[in-house]
Amino acid sequence: MACRASGFVIFRRIQGAIEYLLMQVSYGEHHWTPPKGHVDPGESDMETALRETEEEAGFIASDLKIFNDAKQELKYEVKGKPKIVVYWLAELLNPDKPVRLSHEHQAFKWLPLEEACSVAKYEDMQKMLKYFNDYILKNLS
Repeated sequence: MACRASGFVIFRRIQGAIEYLLMQVSYGEHHWTPPKGHVDPGESDMETALRETEEEAGFIASDLKIFNDAKQELKYEVKGKPKIVVYWLAELLNPDKPVRLSHEHQAFKWLPLEEACSVAKYEDMQKMLKYFNDYILKNLS
């Protein structure tokens, strides 16, 4: 059975520009990713996304505007096992609210789309960021 995880692609608006939150994990290849984590038994994907975002970035549900209709599912393999990660788009309502890192991450960056795509080196992650960016431009600008 596939391992499931979920999280949010969080963006903020700063002086008319859109920036995405990417966090650098403190293990393995130190890759950059939006906040996300494994779905615990009995937990919904959305409950996991909210719990993990609070644990990893310090944001609670009231800090975010979650777009339930903007959702992407990434499927890939980790150490030969299938993994499914569900992401929703979420806007940080107070763009100045500080990120609070957990032990799972060593750094974070707010980046415009092009830089976010170059830091997020996986192609499916880049496609997802572009999909969400298109959603924002079509529906929220």
